[in-house]
Parts: sequence; C-alpha cells; structure tokens
Amino acid sequence: QVQLVESGGGLVQAGGSLRLSCAASGRIFSINTMAWYRQAPGKQRELVAAITSGGNTNYADSVKGRFTISRTDAKNTVYLQMNSLAPEDTAVYYCRADAKQVAWSAFYEYWGQGTQVTVSS
Repeated sequence: QVQLVESGGGLVQAGGSLRLSCAASGRIFSINTMAWYRQAPGKQRELVAAITSGGNTNYADSVKGRFTISRTDAKNTVYLQMNSLAPEDTAVYYCRADAKQVAWSAFYEYWGQGTQVTVSS
C-alpha cells in the first residue's frame, strides 16, 4: 500500500504564505503525476496544480502566478508554495499521487487525508 501524508496547513492572514508538503511512503516502484486539490465548504473538489514526473506543471487559473508546485523524487514528496493567499483560498488541501508498486502494474491514484488552510481577511 502507498500512504500520502500532507503537512504545512494552518491559519494565515490574507497576503501571507504557506508551504504544503506531501510525502508518499510504502511500497513504491515509481510515481508519475503528483497533484494538489482543494475542497472548500459546499464546493466540489478542484485541481489546484499538478506536476508530472518530467517536471511539466499546470495550474488552476485562480492560482497562477501565486502558487508553485514542485517535487523531490528522491523523497517521493510534492510541495505547494502558496503566496499572496486570499480568503477564497480557504479549503482543505489534498495531495494525489499516481503510483505503481511494482514495475509491471498500472498506475493507481492515491490520496492524502487533507490539510486545512484557512486565510483570514
């Protein structure tokens, strides 16, 4: 099994910054795409940012220029640097990793438990 553990969430004032981390552990052969999603109360979960194993990234329009996704493959970890935070960024942030546990298997999605980010105005 593959486990994802997020950290770095918390309460911050508008205009502030936070850095989220998500570490994957367990039996891992390789990880393809890693991504961050968020879900605000009463809203659907949405993609925030994603990064492929080759380093290609994509971002939701609402966070472009403010958030940066990166990864350290040696640590099976993905990061989300969030700057210029606004109250509308308040949500539970989840990480996702597309991983395979053995060379001959398909990639499967694994999710973390989520970390709360609250931005006060």
